[in-house]
Amino acid sequence: MKSFSESYKEAGVDVTAGYKAVELMKAHVARTMTSGVISGIGGFGGLFELDMTGIKKPVLVSGTDGVGTKIKIAFTMDRHNTVGIDCVAMCVNDIICSGAKPQFFLDYIACGKNIPEKIANIVSGVAEGCVQAGCALVGGETAEHPGLMPDEEYDLAGFAVGIVDKDKILDPSCQKVGDVMIAIKSSGVHSNGFSLVRKVFTVNEQNLARHQSDLGTTLGECLLTPTKIYVKAVMSLLDAVKVKSLSHITGGGFYENIPRSLPNGLSAKIARSDVQTLPIFDLIAKTGNIPERDMFNTFNMGVGMCVVVDKNDADKAIAAIKAAGEDAYVLGELVESDEGVIIAD
Repeated sequence: MKSFSESYKEAGVDVTAGYKAVELMKAHVARTMTSGVISGIGGFGGLFELDMTGIKKPVLVSGTDGVGTKIKIAFTMDRHNTVGIDCVAMCVNDIICSGAKPQFFLDYIACGKNIPEKIANIVSGVAEGCVQAGCALVGGETAEHPGLMPDEEYDLAGFAVGIVDKDKILDPSCQKVGDVMIAIKSSGVHSNGFSLVRKVFTVNEQNLARHQSDLGTTLGECLLTPTKIYVKAVMSLLDAVKVKSLSHITGGGFYENIPRSLPNGLSAKIARSDVQTLPIFDLIAKTGNIPERDMFNTFNMGVGMCVVVDKNDADKAIAAIKAAGEDAYVLGELVESDEGVIIAD
């Protein structure tokens, strides 16, 4: 007999909607199943058996994040099948910075009202992100919160777990003056800085539907472009060359994230003209009259990941990234300095 409470339903929580949402999302979750999964969704925990082949000293690496106020764009456009990709990306792109390979992911959706078809649509994006990352969606939680948020709204967060051999954890201390920093291109704003984006563009249906000739699409389509998932490119890169450090360019932009991957005494020197800035960032800066320093301290500016390698490995590294389906170029070099990031004219 299925659980059901008329009193709870009258209070705003319909448990039967939860059952239907689970049924609708099963096909999406099935796409993510890998050999390590030994449990289906619906239990009290997701069970995953690690493949330890070739790993002498296993270290688990975890990361958690959400989508942030980019979800407001999804609300306004009533499109919910891409933000799940962002959620996965924000977690797995962080843990690969240690050299770890993502193994599994869990999501958490809090909503004002559980509309099964909408929840399944959100999870379809999470599943797509997991497929791109090569990890399994082993579980999650959907929580109906009447009175805490409007019926039509929700929030989405999750976490990922990866594994790396202890001897293969990236060691930023091995970096030196003259090493090359390579940029792996982003797909757009990704999932950071949307509070500023929404302030600049006054987000509403009319503005998001407006075609922007310099973007080649509508503003809404551009802003909702999912965050790139760099797992496959980075795994290929790690097999091709000695990677000294990786940094995921998220909130805080260049000035906050790049220094996190550098040892004391070294900074990344980048020529402004070498940054292949995407048109959306030029539009944000122009429309909002945002100083360039603030742009580089808020957004990725077209650079999703930064990779540091020996200068003799730069060409080979770029070739490996491109062979894996991403675009990359030399962004700058490491110099002796405590500034962290130097963007020169």
